[in-house]
Amino acid sequence: MPQARKLGSDNLMDSSIPVIGVCATGDPRIDQDSRTRAQNIIRLTADMLSDRVQMPDGTQIPVVYSDVLIDGEPQADTVARQFKDAGVNIIVCVPDTWAFPQLSLISLIQQFPEDTPLNLTCGNSGPKPGVVFVHAASGAISQYGRLVHINVGSWPDEGLEPQMTEQTADDLVDWAYAAVTRQAMKGRRVVIFGHDSMGMETALQHIIPTRKVFGVEITRLDMKLLADMVRKGAYDKDELKALRAWVDKKVGDRLELGDDAESERFNQSLAMYLIARDLMDDLGAIGGGFMSQLEWGSDPRGLPLPVADAMESLFNSSFDHNGPKAPLPYATEADMQGLLTMLPFTYLTGGNPPLFMDFRKVWEPWEIQRLADSMSISYSDEIWAQQGFVDGDNSGSASFDWAGVPGEDPDTLMSRVTMPLADPGYFPGGGNSITFVSPGGIEGIAGRMAYSALSNAFSVVWDEAQTVDLPEELADAVCNTSNVTWPHTFVTPKYATMVEYKQFAPANHFHMTWGLTPARLQYWMDLTNVLSATPWEARPGFIEGVDRPQPLLYVMNGGETQTKLMLAQR
Repeated sequence: MPQARKLGSDNLMDSSIPVIGVCATGDPRIDQDSRTRAQNIIRLTADMLSDRVQMPDGTQIPVVYSDVLIDGEPQADTVARQFKDAGVNIIVCVPDTWAFPQLSLISLIQQFPEDTPLNLTCGNSGPKPGVVFVHAASGAISQYGRLVHINVGSWPDEGLEPQMTEQTADDLVDWAYAAVTRQAMKGRRVVIFGHDSMGMETALQHIIPTRKVFGVEITRLDMKLLADMVRKGAYDKDELKALRAWVDKKVGDRLELGDDAESERFNQSLAMYLIARDLMDDLGAIGGGFMSQLEWGSDPRGLPLPVADAMESLFNSSFDHNGPKAPLPYATEADMQGLLTMLPFTYLTGGNPPLFMDFRKVWEPWEIQRLADSMSISYSDEIWAQQGFVDGDNSGSASFDWAGVPGEDPDTLMSRVTMPLADPGYFPGGGNSITFVSPGGIEGIAGRMAYSALSNAFSVVWDEAQTVDLPEELADAVCNTSNVTWPHTFVTPKYATMVEYKQFAPANHFHMTWGLTPARLQYWMDLTNVLSATPWEARPGFIEGVDRPQPLLYVMNGGETQTKLMLAQR
């Protein structure tokens, strides 16, 4: 009598790490050299992806490949079994010859979930044109409503081991990061302490839409648990001493403490980091958030507790007292939509640290010029004077990495960090804020996730952006117009005017990650069916070499936004 097989728990595959499978279709009529060439292209592509795509913690993404050319249904079944056994949930097909779409690729992908990311990358060759197959397959797949991205690139028409051009590889890597981000977030969870974010409807935990669209679970914990664990001392006391000693060494007398009580409150802030870190680690969380205001630290009817700024900064940084670590996106004020912005931004860049900011004072060119004139500060074609900027300024979640330029070492970064006492008006519970001014010249994307019940869809309002330097005296004046004891990053968008920028902000917070490119973000928004919102008059609809080519699915259904809105109603 057959018996069921009990599964073991040893040496289980880590299902949180996506697996890319590379394959190619073929034509049973082609000669052996053409088959060998096609198999070599599969291997070369897989090796390239394996070398260039990683998780935020530096773990290389597993890439597997099959050199069984998919000539027809039997080969499609073989490759499907190989991919399923290897845990493949991202498919890259690199055809170099003509093939029959339904007999080959469609027979393969129908054995995987419909939302499995699918990319067809090919050369633009003539002899045995894989590009003809790509267009045939893309059209066939798109007409039944499934998303597929194609990358018609270039590699030599001749030779057994043709190398794809660098641009072709870059385009595929951009897509791969988007696919990895999509699959890495799916089925994972974040931990949010507290309830709705200070009554900010733009930051609500839209639990069911978040689950359905991103596959992300929201574990909700009451702030009382954290308060109780702080009071109980439910953390490693020796590690707290080590963390405090690290801060004392790196920050020194820039850590403002007036008496023993203030020192103890700062220790409580550090203990919060250790407690929350361990709780999230136990739950396998990929991000988090902390409500704080009002009940935790700002409501005098209770017993206000210290601010969470140090905790939030440590989570978002690429290092702490234990050395290098992956940034763990963490949202101040339990801003769930902010967290849903920072998470993909971090994954899409392979682990670059996110910055959480208030969309604070918008300095239009005329206004900053007037301030500079009043201080007898000269200027000419400086970006801040000609285009203006936003003073990104918030009490929490300021990654220490943003105290310098990408790649600077932790000691140098921390030498620019100041930790003044928290503003007692905002935070009667005390504790310490984090302060620095980000340097200019950091480039990336600044944006913000939003949700609309009308369309049941998420969107990202975004633009390419860079940070700008102001003359020191002018920077001090700008910082003093808001909260001088909080971190400041001066952000200038590439296409949005300051009038547009301040009118179309979807919330009071926005977020920036360096090294993020439009194509990667656009690919991810396609794979998650998130609307791309760039309402800037100066931005073209398509910028060659910057934007990803629009999928055929959108072209066939009236455009990107209309297609995504239709898909959101499924």
